[in-house]
Amino acid sequence: MTEFDWHSDLITNETVVTERYRNTQNVRRFMTAACGSDFKFDRAFMAWVTDGTPKSMGQVAREWLRRNGQ
Repeated sequence: MTEFDWHSDLITNETVVTERYRNTQNVRRFMTAACGSDFKFDRAFMAWVTDGTPKSMGQVAREWLRRNGQ
């Protein structure tokens, strides 16, 4: 199995956040599509995304929406 490329591979709700997660334009496009044009990363949220707890990108999007009252 090849390592997921955060720059170019298709990100879906089922994509697993790996140890090699990178905050790329590809991730921003996914999150903007999932959360709307108000989406922004902040330090507390990024710390949660990369805390080592298994999660999918769908869970990441839902958590951003929850934190931002949407």
